[in-house]
Amino acid sequence: MITRDEFKTIAGNGIWKQNTSIAQILGLCPLLAVTTNAVNGIMLSLATILVMALSNVAVAALRNLIPHEIRIPVFILIVAALVTVVDLLFNANLHELYLVLGIFIPLIVTNCIVLARVEAFAAKNPPLQSTLDGIFMGVGMLWTLALLGGMRELLGSGTLFGGIDMVFPSLQPIQLLPESYPGFLLALLPPGAFILLGCMIAWKNWMDARAAARAQTKPPTPVATAGCH
Repeated sequence: MITRDEFKTIAGNGIWKQNTSIAQILGLCPLLAVTTNAVNGIMLSLATILVMALSNVAVAALRNLIPHEIRIPVFILIVAALVTVVDLLFNANLHELYLVLGIFIPLIVTNCIVLARVEAFAAKNPPLQSTLDGIFMGVGMLWTLALLGGMRELLGSGTLFGGIDMVFPSLQPIQLLPESYPGFLLALLPPGAFILLGCMIAWKNWMDARAAARAQTKPPTPVATAGCH
């Protein structure tokens, strides 16, 4: 079983405090390469969440059976097997999107986010907590890639959810800016991704600094004392 405090800690760390993209700054290759629109970032993040959750629970369940000396190769084999399954599922069911994401689905095997959580958390904790850690670390990656991809797409082409028809054929991208909008090419190029990611990191640091300042200025809670009779 897991307590409410454990759940809140795992969720808070994954989504915000230890966010893999804007706090730990891990997995920059897929972060910068596939976020030319929100759909690409979301779908790669969902694939990563699935791999992280399943690899974490597998490692947590087998952690006492894996010799310490060969743990890293075993972890990589587990992750590689799961990534192969996800890769084949994308190829079979979302082939157009699979071609767009390209090599970055197989590269989940070497994604330092996945291996870092397997080694740092799953190898030391029970299966349930490890599964939740994988899910929420993936959710942190999901909202980061979705936001970065959305900003790049909006600035670059004036649309949102471009390529959604590759996932849901009945849907079309949302045209938020006028069709005459010429587009801002820098946003779609790697330098634009670096600049926007830097802005997101600065925003997170500013939010954390504000929260710390509020915590310091908050008056202490009065302690109840027993009255004299």
